Amino acid sequence: MTLLSRRQFTGSLLSLGAASLPMRASAQGSGDFWALLRLGGCVVLMRHALTEPGIGDPPGFRLGQCSTQRNLSEAGREQARRVGTAFTRESVPIDEVRSSAWCRCTETAELAFGRHSVWAPINSFFNDATGPAQTREVLRAVRGLAAPKNLMLVTHQVNISALTGEFLAMGEVFVTSPGAGNRLPVLARQVF
Repeated sequence: MTLLSRRQFTGSLLSLGAASLPMRASAQGSGDFWALLRLGGCVVLMRHALTEPGIGDPPGFRLGQCSTQRNLSEAGREQARRVGTAFTRESVPIDEVRSSAWCRCTETAELAFGRHSVWAPINSFFNDATGPAQTREVLRAVRGLAAPKNLMLVTHQVNISALTGEFLAMGEVFVTSPGAGNRLPVLARQVF
């Protein structure tokens, strides 16, 4: 039997999906999360905040009716507010907030940033064949983003994984850089 150090054990838990559990704010990645955002020119990807238990949405859900969807939990609402408080405290400018049409995303955006516009290319494509086309549309649209602007996209794990190749927890935020490739490189990440 091999004993794991605390760091190895934590890394193992994260690789098994424990990253979806609520955590206190912690920064990871190759760059300083807040410093990169202050420089601008970032595509900021946020997975909606914590939801009620479940995967996907109930059968027969409708986008225009929140009561038919899997929505934010009270812990998720508080998590979204923490995100907004942190961005305000750090004086990080977000020029535009775009959200998936799902209620868990629009509520996250409203609680964190007080505004959003729904953008179809970041709607969930869980169990849907539109993923590759949506991913290409997002990459095309963000290609020209330059400092000092930052663009916040509040969306779903499946969309962000397609854009970056990485998995993230509910309420986690990736700082990425637009480019000419078929992925957005993750420069820094933070869980709130």
